[in-house]
Amino acid sequence: MLKFLSKVKIEFNAMDPRTAACMEFLAQCNARKAKESNPSCQLQVKRRTDDQPPQISVTFVNGIEETFDATSTSAQDIRKMILEKGQGLETELMFRDNGETWPVVIPAEELHQSFPGTKPRKAEEKKQ
Repeated sequence: MLKFLSKVKIEFNAMDPRTAACMEFLAQCNARKAKESNPSCQLQVKRRTDDQPPQISVTFVNGIEETFDATSTSAQDIRKMILEKGQGLETELMFRDNGETWPVVIPAEELHQSFPGTKPRKAEEKKQ
């Protein structure tokens, strides 16, 4: 999960009962496997003393920042959203590395072309 991120900022009040998602997400970020996936990812924890709701802010490697409300979003859901966005970033990077434009624009006439499909190998072998 951290391989797609350059910075993680977790803010919460330790006395607030709504900090479960923050604590779980922090544990996930501190896991050995996560740290090894991106050792350069900055992890900041800000312990608040006010009544501000807990939040998790992440900055992706492409500079886009996203903030999650940790009172209404579970740590698993936040992780899932990061992984989905990260896969999109990987796809974009793959296209750009190969000299392709992004986003990929498929011409309308190609969208309506028929597709012959593929046959399983076993079906081809039976014909012979």
